[in-house]
Amino acid sequence: NGEIISYSISESPSAKNIMDALEKAIKVTAKSPYRRTFHSDQGWAYQMKAYSKRLKEERIYQSMSRKANCLDNSIMENFFGILKQEIYYGTTYNSYRELKLAIEKYIKYYNEERIKEKLGWLSPKQYRIKHMTV
Repeated sequence: NGEIISYSISESPSAKNIMDALEKAIKVTAKSPYRRTFHSDQGWAYQMKAYSKRLKEERIYQSMSRKANCLDNSIMENFFGILKQEIYYGTTYNSYRELKLAIEKYIKYYNEERIKEKLGWLSPKQYRIKHMTV
């Protein structure tokens, strides 16, 4: 459904932020009746032994894009393109904090209110709730 289930925003990347986001995603998807797959690019964070080990402990399949192939991660590439169009391009943010708050607000909007034709004109959250009760 394209819902953003976990994220971490920081001024610089760190293993702690990546692991914190992973733990949140594990918690959010813990009761899923389906096989869980976590897909990412080949960034350093997703190749950490601690990251891979944690996925294995939870019996989560790790999927990675092929090197230099954005099409393998098209769902996230599409999300970031939409985010940039809707809140970034043409907007000046006066601080890191202001940008971070705008992104957090946008992710909430994207998940809960922004409808998609491919989801039957529902938001990702509405779609998930509807199909969990079927």
